[in-house]
Amino acid sequence: MPFDDDYRREVLEPARAAGDQPPEDLRLRYALPDPLEAAAVAARVKEVRQCWRRARGQLKYRKLIDRLEAEHRGLAPLFDAAGRGDLRPLTGRLRGGAERTERRRADTRARLADAAGTLRMVTPAEIEAIARTGGVTRADLEAVAAAEGIEVREPDALPSAAPYPAYRKVRESLDVLGKRHLADFLFGVRLAGPIKVLDGFAAPPGLRLDAAAVAAAGAEWARRSRDTSTTHAGTVLAALRAGHDDPDALPGLVLFDIADRLRERRRQRASEHALLRHAAEDLRVEQGDARRLVFAVVRETEPAGGGGLAGRLRALLDAGEVYAAAELADAAEVPRPGPGAADRAPAGDPPEEEVLAAEARHRLDTALRLRESAVAEPDPDRAWVLLADALRLVRDLPGAAEHQRRLPPRPVPPPRADVDPADGSVRLSWEASPSTVGEVACHVVRRRDRAPRDARDGDPVTGVRDPSPPVNVPLYYGVIAVRGEAAAAPSVVGPLIVRPEPADVELLPGDGRVTGRWRCPAGAARVVVAREGTIVPSGRDGFQERVPNGRTHHYRIGAVYLDDSGNEVVTPGVRASVTPSAPPRPVYELAAEPDPSDPGLLRVRFERPAHGTVELVLSAGPPPWPRSALVPVEEVRAVTRRLACLPAGGGLDVRPGAGGWLLAVTVAEGVAAIGACHRHVNLPPPRRLVTERRGGHVHVGFDWPPDVTEVDLVYHVGGDPERSAEDGPPPREAVTRAAYDTGGGIRVPAPEDEPVLVSVAAAGTVGGVRVTGPEVTAVVAARAVVRYDVLRSGPPWRRSLTIRLSSSRPLRVARLSLVLRAGRVMPHRAADGETLAAWEQVPVPGELSLSAPRAAGPYWLRCFADDDVVELSDPPVRRLQVAR
Repeated sequence: MPFDDDYRREVLEPARAAGDQPPEDLRLRYALPDPLEAAAVAARVKEVRQCWRRARGQLKYRKLIDRLEAEHRGLAPLFDAAGRGDLRPLTGRLRGGAERTERRRADTRARLADAAGTLRMVTPAEIEAIARTGGVTRADLEAVAAAEGIEVREPDALPSAAPYPAYRKVRESLDVLGKRHLADFLFGVRLAGPIKVLDGFAAPPGLRLDAAAVAAAGAEWARRSRDTSTTHAGTVLAALRAGHDDPDALPGLVLFDIADRLRERRRQRASEHALLRHAAEDLRVEQGDARRLVFAVVRETEPAGGGGLAGRLRALLDAGEVYAAAELADAAEVPRPGPGAADRAPAGDPPEEEVLAAEARHRLDTALRLRESAVAEPDPDRAWVLLADALRLVRDLPGAAEHQRRLPPRPVPPPRADVDPADGSVRLSWEASPSTVGEVACHVVRRRDRAPRDARDGDPVTGVRDPSPPVNVPLYYGVIAVRGEAAAAPSVVGPLIVRPEPADVELLPGDGRVTGRWRCPAGAARVVVAREGTIVPSGRDGFQERVPNGRTHHYRIGAVYLDDSGNEVVTPGVRASVTPSAPPRPVYELAAEPDPSDPGLLRVRFERPAHGTVELVLSAGPPPWPRSALVPVEEVRAVTRRLACLPAGGGLDVRPGAGGWLLAVTVAEGVAAIGACHRHVNLPPPRRLVTERRGGHVHVGFDWPPDVTEVDLVYHVGGDPERSAEDGPPPREAVTRAAYDTGGGIRVPAPEDEPVLVSVAAAGTVGGVRVTGPEVTAVVAARAVVRYDVLRSGPPWRRSLTIRLSSSRPLRVARLSLVLRAGRVMPHRAADGETLAAWEQVPVPGELSLSAPRAAGPYWLRCFADDDVVELSDPPVRRLQVAR
């Protein structure tokens, strides 16, 4: 028939060449007349479909015709409307054909770019596969590749096995020697530029890879001293010398060495970009050879895509499209194994396409049996498993995935719903569906007045909590287990009526009264308040009543709703308690002074108010409230620090620690009355005061108080401090921290025979007035200075010694000893020599006599006093030293 011949030539053959892809242009697909006319369109569509049925008898068109018929079911409404005289739907579809064609071509170009990757290279088999699935011809796709700069070529054949024995040992030796590859070992620094290893070895400087290069490398290593590196070099040279006879052996050795290193990186999952960088930068291979090497290595590890029928069958099987492979085998009339198969095939192994076709048909037959078993299986879970097994064998098994998506899971067990009376939300909980195969999800819907029938029958609820359900109406919640496109029967809980309690309930105590406030729920008719069983008049948002002070009152605030019959329903209610009291009275006056026995303790005295509890708080600045103001306790706590206090003698004992404003507040039932305040200056006393006489001065030292810049020093020299005060103020000195640290303490001038009273107190300035903290005192006792002289008299044979004592006032020395020390070194302690004599309670002034010692050489005589308040003053040295 002429029309059939023309249609096959213009439509079916190009579509078959494009991978059985129907043309997107409906004008071409249905050979529609131009211009469009309703009657002509209907007649032409009928004629084209008759041509399809006749062409389907040929195997080569069967798959294409199936696709055309499948797509025609979606296009039938367009042609039905055209048959009724309405050409607008068909005209709109024709305008979108060019856009879909361009979209398909863009997708094909993107797939080509993905296949080319970083290397911008693809194989002819990949071009054929992309063209077949993309609905374009191979020639068109090759033109696109050329325009995009993508090279189409077969991968280079790389040696798969080492061309010389013991390659692993040679590889280890090269790594130990730090060589990139065999060429780097042979030429070293002379290998300045990149090398070529495909189509023969070549290096930019003209280096030749031959026996002479091996001999030169061997001679260079022979001149080196023997060590472990020369041993490894010998291993490499032995392998290179094995290829002297064959001129192609040495380039093959280098090519295998480089290819093996790239294969190792590929096994480590290196990307194409990383492999190319490794070949070009690390192995120093010329860029073009590096691209070809990486392309060959990458395609070695990917599924082979050889051309021809066997290649197409292999690609389909590797992609899991077993049904398409079986259809292709039937369309190509690949014979099935049978009695006549041996006559058609030569002796030996059958052709590859027959083996692949047999595998596809066997897997398809098994999958079809599993699919039929699943259709007859009453248990949806068991049927789902059978279909999953069938899809694992044949991923494109017709109808299997659709049937599997329509298998519902088992319903979840009955759920549970709990209402939160505080905010009126509903929390749902349920156990998982008994179905354990596939991905089972649960959808929740809510419906008023009756149970939901499916997932679309009601309002959807996200998650397990319904935050704002309708109030005071019967609610039903359904939990539907869903797997794929199928849903189980809903598991329903209900009816459930949500009646929220009053929110934000607050009871405020007053002086003999209680005020209540709340937020009434939107659906409530009113709010009822009961105090200990007695109904309290209230409004919709609050109440107020008078009650006795000092007693805790318990309230229940419930919401009242009207049911369907108009009857009132009262919620359990919110319970709250409150204790009203009289307003607190402020502290009008207070006095604060430090404890003399404990300088860190502050005694605060005041008259206790009639109502409330007095607390002491400390603020950094002046209180921001006027005295007698009533403010919330939380406001006071926010800007002050509450102090721990102990009741004592009409007031409180407190340790403020830091300085600031000490404020008395009276607290009662969350209200604070602001009272009097006191400016507290933190001037802690110095610690560990030490005084020591040093000649005509007294040294004063102490631990400097923290956060204090200066101290006041007061000292009294001699006499009674109280009597001295009548004559005038004692000496007072302000000492800064810098002066104290520089002098290593404080020096107070004082005669040795006068007592000294020293007082030290921290000082500071408050409001322009200088104030001092608690003082620390120490008394330095007076020390009496007793002068003595040693006199010798009498003839040489009867010499005597006289010790003459004198002082500014009469006194007694508790113990006095005379010490002799032979030699030329003066004794410094009583134990440094021989005690000639010792006297108790020696009066001063006075004299002591004794016989002179009989010593055979020069010696010293010196007196020592054992008395805390007496200090001896030595005479001149010539009186103490006796020379013989």
